[in-house]
Amino acid sequence: MKNYVIVTDSTSDLPVNIIEEFGIIVLPLGFGFENENYLNYPDHREHGINEFYDRIKKGEKSTTTLVNAKTFEKYLEPVLNAGDDILYLGFSSALSGTYGSSLTAREELLEKYKDARIECIDTLSASMGEGLLVYCAAKKKQEGCGLDELKQWILDNRLHLCHWFTVDDLNHLKRGGRINTMTATIGTALGVKPILHVDNEGRLIPVSNVRGRKKSINALLDQMEATCTDPEENSVFISHANCLEDAEHLADLIKEKFHVKETVINHIGPVIGSHTGQGCLALFFFGTER
Repeated sequence: MKNYVIVTDSTSDLPVNIIEEFGIIVLPLGFGFENENYLNYPDHREHGINEFYDRIKKGEKSTTTLVNAKTFEKYLEPVLNAGDDILYLGFSSALSGTYGSSLTAREELLEKYKDARIECIDTLSASMGEGLLVYCAAKKKQEGCGLDELKQWILDNRLHLCHWFTVDDLNHLKRGGRINTMTATIGTALGVKPILHVDNEGRLIPVSNVRGRKKSINALLDQMEATCTDPEENSVFISHANCLEDAEHLADLIKEKFHVKETVINHIGPVIGSHTGQGCLALFFFGTER
């Protein structure tokens, strides 16, 4: 069976130890402040993650850029030169043009490497939801799962990857056009915390509102209780935008209630964090439906 390499992008927010353990290639998206431009590597080598959120909290605005086709070619061509095939699991196409860039790069590379195989899959996922899908795929590959079988497993399971978020700063949702100025102003004054999820088309959708941080964290737990499947056999991922204590508290609640096999916590990187702001807390698990 021909070897293949799993590739994803930095919006998967995977911890460095998982990336290294499974030999996953991670393509960095870009972000920046005014005239400063950086690449979002998983180890945050170009810009510290805590410093990033400090700047966001002070009101600086960060912009983001996708991975273009030329960058894909730069990262993928060495894999093809080594004689390996490629399985790329990409950031939701509803949230970024990165997946589209991968298809363009695929066409260009296959013109040159005619015997190669490059599979590009839209995960319809974001942050550690994307990361959890990649992690499970990498474990299956390690167990001997072939490319065809793994591709089908991903297509069969990606819409069972549940994403539930709450944000602490409504102004970031306002800037992203998800709520209007009046809603943001009134909501902030009342301590309203929106609950959002990623739907079957890979879009970030507001679902409900609760009052206060404690209730918003409990709301994430309630959503998991409503739809999660086989928690004792599956991993749960939690990502956070510079609110580690809340993430650890949520992890403790989950362990106590569901006895999950494993919980993994990591930062929301600067690309996703540019749109959520500081204080976002996100929960990812496998469930009956999104």
